[in-house]
Amino acid sequence: MLIKSGHARTEQFQWYAAYTYPRHEKKALDQLVGREIESFLPSYRAIRKWRNGCKVEVLLPIFPGYVFVRIQLREQLRVLQIPSVVSLVSFGGIPAPLPAEVVETLKATLETVHAEPHPFVKAGDRVRIVSGCLAGLEGILLRKASGYRFVLNVDMIMQAVSVEVDVEDVEPVSPTLH
Repeated sequence: MLIKSGHARTEQFQWYAAYTYPRHEKKALDQLVGREIESFLPSYRAIRKWRNGCKVEVLLPIFPGYVFVRIQLREQLRVLQIPSVVSLVSFGGIPAPLPAEVVETLKATLETVHAEPHPFVKAGDRVRIVSGCLAGLEGILLRKASGYRFVLNVDMIMQAVSVEVDVEDVEPVSPTLH
């Protein structure tokens, strides 16, 4: 996990997600730190195998294409002038601040647990089970109080079954064009 900071904390500072060019997250982080802008790049360690067969440990971003910055909104130009940064994540043309608790929780959690990126899935999405005895089956992901449930439709008999699954065991199914 990479954490680098600059500015002193004040109540007016908020966290924003800065969108970077592909594979420019670390470069953007270095440039932000060079401008003394508090920044955070959630990352994880992974083993990669090169073409020559060598295995190396690399540090990769958990959220590819994003780095978090803590700025006053009036300072957004300082971030946007960085060559590796494309934009701040915005809604309606206005940069959207992230809840400080989310970023602080990420910082604290990533110091103690191993995390990796996972495809974004939400209740109601069509998903495929990727491991276990149901691997390969497709269905709908539901959210229940006790966790996630997978609904398998048996079309031929117009019946369905719901089974408990770990969200790590599913991947989104890309929509098919008819």
